[in-house]
Amino acid sequence: MTPNRPAPAVSLIGAPTDIGAGARGASMGPEALRVAGLQAALEGRGLQVADRGNLAGPANPWLPPVDGYRHLPQVVEWNRAVFDAVRGELRQGRLPILLGGDHSLGLGSISAVARHCAEAGKQLRVLWLDAHADFNTSTLTPSGNVHGMPVACLCGFGPEALTQLAGMPDGAPALRPQQIRQIGIRSVDAGEKRFVHEQGLEVFDMRFIDEVGMRQTMLQALDGLDEHTHLHVSFDVDFLDPDIAPGVGTTVPGGPTYREAQLCMEMIADSGCLASLDIVELNPALDVRNKTALLAVDLVESLFGKSTLMRR
Repeated sequence: MTPNRPAPAVSLIGAPTDIGAGARGASMGPEALRVAGLQAALEGRGLQVADRGNLAGPANPWLPPVDGYRHLPQVVEWNRAVFDAVRGELRQGRLPILLGGDHSLGLGSISAVARHCAEAGKQLRVLWLDAHADFNTSTLTPSGNVHGMPVACLCGFGPEALTQLAGMPDGAPALRPQQIRQIGIRSVDAGEKRFVHEQGLEVFDMRFIDEVGMRQTMLQALDGLDEHTHLHVSFDVDFLDPDIAPGVGTTVPGGPTYREAQLCMEMIADSGCLASLDIVELNPALDVRNKTALLAVDLVESLFGKSTLMRR
């Protein structure tokens, strides 16, 4: 973190479910991150860390979609639990880290952050680190898997039980597209791409990163942050290239390398604005000796100040 800000008190919140995913196994993600030493790594950065254990929620019934959504009642229940837990930690002045679980859980965490920012009078910026835009709707996706829809729902496109989860004072959705920066995107359905363009999301896809580099990408993504900004990072592990991070259900070749990912995380840390975090879509059933969880922990350390920088 930047020198002018005290180290935050951090809370780990496990959400062991793959309720919104198309493959089983992300429910084991929280324990894999713990086994990989997340708490000790953060404490090694001088942080006070409290592990709140795992939230409880319905089992995955593994059913086909109903009206375009798979497991909608269960997704809503899990996200309400996440919303309450994250909001509770923010009210205590702590930095919540959600350990997923699949990326549909970002609905609950970011809704809580948005509500907190509205009440605290803070600006909100969301960095969505992902191979996918997650901006599908029930009419755009054939699968109905809600982990492909959270950004759309956060922006007001989806079932009311999810779009109004934040309970914003003016009834607005949790987010406006202008508050989101998507980084690392490289797999988007054709209809979803048109919808992203219509809504004006700022997307730094892998071609952009290839053309201008990660440094320029992050300078643009972080532009405009100040001490009044709450920065939320939603880190889908499939953001990373599958050669270094195989333990995810939806691998997409051509993601950021280890060094690109490290630079991304270090520049976020340099901003001094990080105030909440999701780590999602880690699937130990598809991993090799927990290497993806170990890499995720390494990168999260960089989010909290571990740096490769030697020059003055």
